[in-house]
Amino acid sequence: MDYGKFKYEAAQKAKEARRNQANTILKEVRFRLKIEAHDYTTKLKRAEGFLKSGDKVKAMILFRGREQSRPEQGVRLLRKFAEDVAEFGTVESNPTIDGRNMVMVIAPLKNKSEAKAEQNAVRAANKQAARDAKAPAEPAAPAAPAE
Repeated sequence: MDYGKFKYEAAQKAKEARRNQANTILKEVRFRLKIEAHDYTTKLKRAEGFLKSGDKVKAMILFRGREQSRPEQGVRLLRKFAEDVAEFGTVESNPTIDGRNMVMVIAPLKNKSEAKAEQNAVRAANKQAARDAKAPAEPAAPAAPAE
């Protein structure tokens, strides 16, 4: 094998490794203690999207005024949130009070590179399906002449 070919293949491998490399980012979802059901589901869907893409989620409850005297309600809300996203991630750090906020971190079940590779595979399959649909059907064999 010549050196040029070896060098080219090494560069291609390095390029592919860089393409699949990804850094896990900490995304944040903020709640208030008295959150309505629709707002909660919106935040839940947002967090699920973050976890599916392989990012960690930091769930934060903001306490205001008298709400600060009810931290057990915040823990209850965060536990419910953790149960609702259990199929996408696991609790990395339990709820802790940080000043006027209560924070919990949820880690994704699959890491960023696995999620990205899965997305690339789905995208490639969709492209191939679109190409197959666009390609004209093969012409039928000409009919035998009638005698």
